[in-house]
Amino acid sequence: MPTKAAFVRKDMLAPQEPPVSERGAIKWARENLFSGPLNTFLTIVGVLAVFLIVKSALPWLLNGVWNANSMAECREIVAARHGEGATGACWAMVRERWHQYLFGFYPQELFWRPTMAFGLMFVALAPVLYFGNRTINMRMTAVAGVLTILALAGVSASFPQTIAGSEAGGLALLAAVIVFAGLTAVAWMAPRRLLILTLLYPAIGFYLLWGGSIWGPVGALAGFAILAVVYNLTKAQLGVVVATGAGVVVAAIWWLVVQSHVTGALHSILPLGTAHVDSDEFGGFLLAFVIGVTAIAASLPMGILLALGRRSDMPLIKALSVGFIEFIRGVPLITMLFTASLLLQYFLPPRSNFDLILRVIILVTFFSAAYIAEVIRGGLAALPRGQYEAADALGLDYWQAQRLIVMPQALKISIPGIVSSFIGLFKDTTLVALVGLHDPLQGVTKVVRAAIEWKGIYWEPYIFVGLIFFACCFSMSRYSMYLERKLKRDHR
Repeated sequence: MPTKAAFVRKDMLAPQEPPVSERGAIKWARENLFSGPLNTFLTIVGVLAVFLIVKSALPWLLNGVWNANSMAECREIVAARHGEGATGACWAMVRERWHQYLFGFYPQELFWRPTMAFGLMFVALAPVLYFGNRTINMRMTAVAGVLTILALAGVSASFPQTIAGSEAGGLALLAAVIVFAGLTAVAWMAPRRLLILTLLYPAIGFYLLWGGSIWGPVGALAGFAILAVVYNLTKAQLGVVVATGAGVVVAAIWWLVVQSHVTGALHSILPLGTAHVDSDEFGGFLLAFVIGVTAIAASLPMGILLALGRRSDMPLIKALSVGFIEFIRGVPLITMLFTASLLLQYFLPPRSNFDLILRVIILVTFFSAAYIAEVIRGGLAALPRGQYEAADALGLDYWQAQRLIVMPQALKISIPGIVSSFIGLFKDTTLVALVGLHDPLQGVTKVVRAAIEWKGIYWEPYIFVGLIFFACCFSMSRYSMYLERKLKRDHR
């Protein structure tokens, strides 16, 4: 016979918090820091190492001196404040030489030009990074504008004896306010229209940085317009690949043969331009951004084409792509930089003046494109065969299938590898010091430390440069994580 229950609860118990050991920081520490004997030992050793580092470095950081004219004066101030034998960081070097780390040996009276180019770069990136997002485009444009205007005002205050602090500098500041106000309005009303600035920015940035005749960048843009016209006129008859090749050939003829004559004639008729700056005067983070951003922007589309070429069914295209990728990946970057500096000039026509920075950009772009091609090829290989078959079932041709179905999925899979390659490329720009360019880590630092007033300084310049590199690379990493969450790679 079934037994009768002695007691049945009629009321639900109120929810209670889990035990202290199963929630919050204690749970996290128990699972991640003290989960076993080995992890406990490593945690204790790590905490001890951090404590010793902080104990030795913190007084040096807290005793830092910001106002001094030499390393000897820094030491005297530290000794007077904290007693004999005390040590302290001499941040006065950063305060005195910050412009060399940012602009290299760029003329001080023209600092407003790279400042404007840097601010406009973020506005040009906004529609690419956040396509169609009105709010983020407007905020990014407005923040870039405010920071650029503040930077221009700071330059004017720091160098009042130059044109940056004169009436011309005031006009440049007013022009910057008008330009960024207009761009912010465009970003709010029609954010996709900012793509026009994105397309024009290479010419604008080149003209702001190097200066010279305005007809040079105009002629370069005309070459791309010629390429587009030839492509549109021949696409229906010749197909995408042949039409693109025809457009590239015609544009190359324009750039190499015709452009100099046309732009020279236009400049003689209407001489518009600004002061020219030689590439030898570039340095610091200005040089790092010029090389890094240009190589990143150019290597991604080149890497996509190389990845598609390596997976092509056409033997010649596949062989050329595989040969290019494997050769570039088998040669160290420093070897390619020496090639750009010393050997490339021997393969050019006599008396040709091929800018060193441009040579470095071309070979760094090739180097990065080979690695990105392999990253994207991994993304293409990760797609199931059904995606390609679905594209064929819809009646799409090769390029339509790649553009609409295959490549968007492959790029989503490849985002972490692509961004990792970009971060590595940006940090590798410091290697250009070995070919005579003034990068921020070695080139400018050697010049500063060679000055008699800063003899003996060591850690401060490297910490300053490292913090800026960390901020740039960390920002790229965070954007990568944002993009992964937005595109929902895991399809949850």
